[in-house]
Amino acid sequence: MTVVDDQDTPPPAGPPSRLLDLGLRLVGAIVVVIAGVVTGVLELLLATVRVGGQLIGVSAVLAVGANIALSWFAYEAVGRRWAVALPAVPWFALMAVAAIRTTEGDLLLSGDNWVGLAMIVAGAMTFAVMGFRQILAPPHTLGG
Repeated sequence: MTVVDDQDTPPPAGPPSRLLDLGLRLVGAIVVVIAGVVTGVLELLLATVRVGGQLIGVSAVLAVGANIALSWFAYEAVGRRWAVALPAVPWFALMAVAAIRTTEGDLLLSGDNWVGLAMIVAGAMTFAVMGFRQILAPPHTLGG
């Protein structure tokens, strides 16, 4: 005959605490903001890539793919529809700063670089479409 002590059994799994959920959402928001900055810098660096002396549009393609992924991850990590703004705001700010000439005459994105202009348009349109899709999406339900 065996005797099972009630104290040895683990408690049943329940929903995570509100504080843990809030902490995970906050960490997700911070990761998304940092990722928006990192992808923006990477896209700016790749805007001047040339093959055989000709500009290639790798940064515009990267802008579309990265911004789709960032928008999706922002919603999944934070759980709010407005979360698409978390990567978009630093990305837009970075692009605006890159297009302004410094007092020394430095300029990251010039008007004669078609790849840089395409990257800004493609990235901005991607964030706009992803935000619009979040607005029109049906409410997210658990278990369904």
